[in-house]
Amino acid sequence: MSQSPVAEAAAAVEPDAGADTGVGTRIRELRQAQNMSARALAKALGISPSAVSQIERGVMQPSVSRLIAITDALGVPLVAAFDPASDRPVEPAGPSGFTLQRAGQSPDIVLDSGVSFRRLTPGTSPGVDYFESVYPPGASAHGADELFHHEGYEVGTLVAGELTIDFEAERVILRAGDAISYPCSVPHRLHNTGTVDAVAHWLIVHA
Repeated sequence: MSQSPVAEAAAAVEPDAGADTGVGTRIRELRQAQNMSARALAKALGISPSAVSQIERGVMQPSVSRLIAITDALGVPLVAAFDPASDRPVEPAGPSGFTLQRAGQSPDIVLDSGVSFRRLTPGTSPGVDYFESVYPPGASAHGADELFHHEGYEVGTLVAGELTIDFEAERVILRAGDAISYPCSVPHRLHNTGTVDAVAHWLIVHA
């Protein structure tokens, strides 16, 4: 994913001494599994190595767009950043070949602006990210008015609230029950201009 210097600054995250280090720890594990240095990841993202270190230590929380950029740079699906369970079935597949995830077994991760993600895929699902996102009022996937793009093809259904998606030439407002699909390569920005949480289910299909 490429961003202008303005977009890079806009996507910066604020320090939070009390932040949950779970996402950062998971990013570090994924980076090390790829035998990639923090400096190499920083170069791929267009940020400083110290920023990568602060994210991995939980001093800073990434925005949605930054987390997607990180997983793209590492060549792993977005859900891989949620928790180690995304690497394996939550429960062993039975004779029928199913994989089961019980309620509460997939924790939420909270990103910059209070946006939270929850993995909906039970265990591994190659080529597919399936997750729930919750955007509090005023929250955005990106830090400012800049649009961003990433890999894959996205399909979303709004479960509750109202969610706005800005494209280069138009704006789409989703309300509960609405669904949308688009190539993730199309520059876009998701944000909640409403007064209640926007809850959406997303399916990202990778080529």
